[in-house]
Amino acid sequence: VAAQKCRKRKLNAILNLEEDVCNLQTQKESLKKEHSQCSKSINQIKQKLNNLYHDIFSRLRDDQGRPVNPRQYVIHCSSNGSVFIIPKHLAKSEQKQDNRKEQKEK
Repeated sequence: VAAQKCRKRKLNAILNLEEDVCNLQTQKESLKKEHSQCSKSINQIKQKLNNLYHDIFSRLRDDQGRPVNPRQYVIHCSSNGSVFIIPKHLAKSEQKQDNRKEQKEK
């Protein structure tokens, strides 16, 4: 009787584990689909942002009326909602300062 109960418990444990494996496989497939959808959404947003970036720079002019070179300038959005066009070398130094501040806060 003890051996029978032991075999039954073992069989139940195996069945429970098999059920868990099936549930995890289903969850894995669901997460793969979700990941794929998120990747598509991110790529679409990146493309829209890139198009917007090019559209903005195609309309910008300097003081002499010449087009602003997007290779030399970047669009910078401040925390208060202001938008600036700044030279890339200034943007890089600003990013370094922001990274240092974040590291100090950690």
